[in-house]
Amino acid sequence: MTLDFTKMHGLGNDFVVVDGLAPGSPSVESLIPHLPLIGDRRFGVGFDQFLVVLPSEAADFTMRIFNPDGSEAEMCGNGIRAFAKFVYDRGYTSKSEISVSTLGGVKYLALETEAGKVTRVRVDMGEPGLQRSDLPMTGESGPVTDEPLYVQGEVVRITGVSMGNPHVVFFSDNATEELINRLGPLLENHEHFPRRTNVHLVQVVSSEEIRVLTWERGAGRTLACGTGACASVVASHVNGRIGRRATVHLLGGDLLIDWAADNHVYMTGPATEVFSARMEW
Repeated sequence: MTLDFTKMHGLGNDFVVVDGLAPGSPSVESLIPHLPLIGDRRFGVGFDQFLVVLPSEAADFTMRIFNPDGSEAEMCGNGIRAFAKFVYDRGYTSKSEISVSTLGGVKYLALETEAGKVTRVRVDMGEPGLQRSDLPMTGESGPVTDEPLYVQGEVVRITGVSMGNPHVVFFSDNATEELINRLGPLLENHEHFPRRTNVHLVQVVSSEEIRVLTWERGAGRTLACGTGACASVVASHVNGRIGRRATVHLLGGDLLIDWAADNHVYMTGPATEVFSARMEW
């Protein structure tokens, strides 16, 4: 089998992007069984998410998102910025504002360009879901805010936020790799989350800055997560720790997140193309 692809990243959160608009491109269904091989960083290409560019009747484009384990994700904040750069830089659109259909809903993007290439993207991520059913999470209805959750005999106080995909946020004054690597997979696969969840460890730096370490559902430890950065700002605000606008420090770089007065969350950050290539197996 042959696959033409482009490797891209958003703050180190890396993607294999496949042009499903090109004549003769393989079907999504034919690629899914091969995602563990393509995603293997030693025997394949390696990616945090696999993105497919497709046409849409509801928006300018459709983005489908898959994890290395083959599961499909509803939304990817860093990925949608890379997606926007891909379609603009290749001439599929000349508009500075585009819409993209995802399983998490239609997202609206404003593109910043220089010399005919996208440099930064501002994404309207929509309204955050703060109800237990939005995640979903088992238990009584209502928001999940600073709620104690037992994890192998340890109490972790979590806040749940949906950004079209599920996120659980917990706080520490000293966010460490040991802590996210230990609790991330346990929370991701906790029995209270029937569809699993993304997990974020947040350390508040100031009223306008937070540091976030991420464990992504179906991908594990990643350098950055756009929807997770949004969820972390929302969770930090509802817990009274920061304001509604903050710089999020991720291992791969910074994102600016604004939970605006219209209740929409806006994310601004870069996207980078690394290379294009062909994989044969």
